[in-house]
Amino acid sequence: MIAEQPNIDKHLKTILATVSDPEIPVLAILEMGVVREAYIENEIVQIKITPTYSGCPAMDVIADDIIAAFENEGMKAKVELILSPAWTTDWITTKGRKALEEYGIAAPLNEHADKEALLGNKKIVKCPQCSSTNTILVSQFGSTACKAFFKCEDCKEPFDYFKCLK
Repeated sequence: MIAEQPNIDKHLKTILATVSDPEIPVLAILEMGVVREAYIENEIVQIKITPTYSGCPAMDVIADDIIAAFENEGMKAKVELILSPAWTTDWITTKGRKALEEYGIAAPLNEHADKEALLGNKKIVKCPQCSSTNTILVSQFGSTACKAFFKCEDCKEPFDYFKCLK
């Protein structure tokens, strides 16, 4: 299930859409679902972001990039990190999921399927290169903590799978 995106003013959304996830540069932070609120208060853009997981090192870079994007538009911005509610892969937009796959990262499955795949019980993670599900788990940890590492048995390509987080 993909959650609805927060209601954000169109002008602020246009600026936020220019800020990419530093670990997945083809994915905007809006598509990733980390922006929870954005509004103007006392002439300062207030933005609340939620990390994909506690301690995510990309959050400082994202905050700096948000501030810079608004400065480029002549606006002052303040970024606040919020931990509750916790981020979930349900917040990744449909466009974001497609961008992940086009970039070579398998999009997250649902919670039950994710467990089956990460325990090596079922071949259900789709290879982003050839779309085969004839894939095997290589490691429960991929290039970042939120990914696992798989290999396609058909095209022989290795790839990251973005783990389902609830």
